[in-house]
Amino acid sequence: MRLCFASNNAHKLDEIRPLLPAGTELLSLADIGCHEELPETQDTLEGNARQKANYVWEHFGVACFADDTGLEVAALGGAPGVYSARYAGPQRLAADNVQKLLQELEGQPDRSAQFRTVVALVLPDGTVHQFAGAVEGRITETPSGSGGFGYDPVFQPLEGDGRTFADMTTAEKNHISHRARAVAGLVTFLRQHESAA
Repeated sequence: MRLCFASNNAHKLDEIRPLLPAGTELLSLADIGCHEELPETQDTLEGNARQKANYVWEHFGVACFADDTGLEVAALGGAPGVYSARYAGPQRLAADNVQKLLQELEGQPDRSAQFRTVVALVLPDGTVHQFAGAVEGRITETPSGSGGFGYDPVFQPLEGDGRTFADMTTAEKNHISHRARAVAGLVTFLRQHESAA
């Protein structure tokens, strides 16, 4: 099955490619000739994921899935949430986002947080299916690790061994990450869909 992942983020493509069923040809936005910025104007993760996937299907006629991920911090009332990528401004600079988050949490004893991902899949017939995944954790006081991206250097999953996502290999992160869990739902659906076809 030819399937586009509606992202220009090479890290996300590298994370997701090994998780998909054998025989799935994963295309990037560049592969289908989509070079414009995808619309992301909804106020929920679910809305943004669906909006991006629908845009690709409507404009390029390719079966597509899109994700939207938010870091939800308890002490900040669930912020940055849907605004995680642009928390410190429209430039979407990860280092600035991390710095702002650490400043907001300075002196805060409750550092609990969760990463949540929603994946929206649009099939060739235009039907839409959604899948979600989450992982609980805490925000560290200082960044650690050189892997991952975004908030990974300050997110310490509860299920891990005390390391941040950025301290882990991609394979280690994929065992427990929010995105891997959402994609697992997508993969299960794709396998069932293919076997029923």
